[in-house]
Amino acid sequence: MIVVPAERTRSVREYYFSRKLKEVAALDASRKASGKDGIINLGIGAPDGMPPQEAVMTLAESAVLPGVHAYQSYTGILELRKAFAAWYSRYYGVSLDPGSEIQPLVGSKEGILLISLAFLDKGDRVLVPDPGYPTYTSASRLAEAETVTYALKEDNGWEPDFEALERMDLSGVKLMWTNYPNMPTGAPASMELYRRLVDFGLRHGIMICNDNPYSFILNDRPLSILAVQGAKKCCLELNSLSKAHNMSGWRVGMVAASPDVVAEILKVKSQMDSGMFRPLQLAAVKALEQGPEWYAALNEEYRRRRVLAGRIFDLIGAVYDRDSAGMFLWGKVGADNLLARRWAEAGFPGRLQVPVPEKDAEVTSGEMVSDAALYGAGVFITPGLVFGKNGESYVRVSLCAKPEILEEACARLREMIMDN
Repeated sequence: MIVVPAERTRSVREYYFSRKLKEVAALDASRKASGKDGIINLGIGAPDGMPPQEAVMTLAESAVLPGVHAYQSYTGILELRKAFAAWYSRYYGVSLDPGSEIQPLVGSKEGILLISLAFLDKGDRVLVPDPGYPTYTSASRLAEAETVTYALKEDNGWEPDFEALERMDLSGVKLMWTNYPNMPTGAPASMELYRRLVDFGLRHGIMICNDNPYSFILNDRPLSILAVQGAKKCCLELNSLSKAHNMSGWRVGMVAASPDVVAEILKVKSQMDSGMFRPLQLAAVKALEQGPEWYAALNEEYRRRRVLAGRIFDLIGAVYDRDSAGMFLWGKVGADNLLARRWAEAGFPGRLQVPVPEKDAEVTSGEMVSDAALYGAGVFITPGLVFGKNGESYVRVSLCAKPEILEEACARLREMIMDN
């Protein structure tokens, strides 16, 4: 390398799934070369269903029209902003001005970095949940801010401990990231939780950044923090079409906030891209027009998958919430977990020099179970440590796999347990 990388990049690593999927791909190729079935990937939450047909047709039909291939407005077309506003009004009971309170994004993940760059200076502090989405931390660090973790624990319903937050040194804290229905735990949102977050933000002068992409998944009552009175004084909310409309690869998201906050985010965004492809925006409008029957059908399928994922957890002895929301199942596993024990008894096939958790405290029970499933049965499930220290004893299974794939994963793990 002819130059030294920027100092700010030393505080972050390549995203876990970017690194892990290379390992999974290599193992997949090795298994197939030896005549075995490939890896079953239950790690990432990438919806496998089709988007609304109207959205697909609109994209195809509009893409062949003249005049749609040029640069687009940085603020997104008015039709899309109106569609987002109508969606929020219909399903969340929130009134948004499409002219000033909505900014379309290239996926809501982009928004996390845009918000961090727009509002954080070097040395500012940010409250991030543990466990939580790793991008909250990495985006803060790329903005050269200091992250301060706040604990989410199972015995508190995976909600913030507000008494503990009040005892913390909050000097210099500008932002607080929240995410409900929670990823990775599946804990639901509630209006009481949102009211407490708004009160906390207003009293301490902290902007509450609510990441809300899972609100329709396994959840019959989607909620928005912006429905709380006074929320726009201290809150913004990210949302997207990725999860609720099976459109993760389309990269269509949004941020909703007061006009002054949206203007600051646009100031940064307008330096980074030149607008979203117009046919994508027109297609997104059609997706946002879906009625309750779309979400009902979506959740009927996810409920079926949640039951099958639960059978995997029952098999390996993980303790979990059978009614969790979102598109993952989150389960607690012990250091002496049956699956990990069977893998150890078999001599750790597929991977060498793997320490037994009782002898090496650095290997968490979640990691041990994840490795046992991956190398022993060819099934990748995510270790909870990825999401923070409070996730060390947990694993996560994605519901973004067809029922027959979940059944095959369960069969492989059962065979592994029974054969050893």
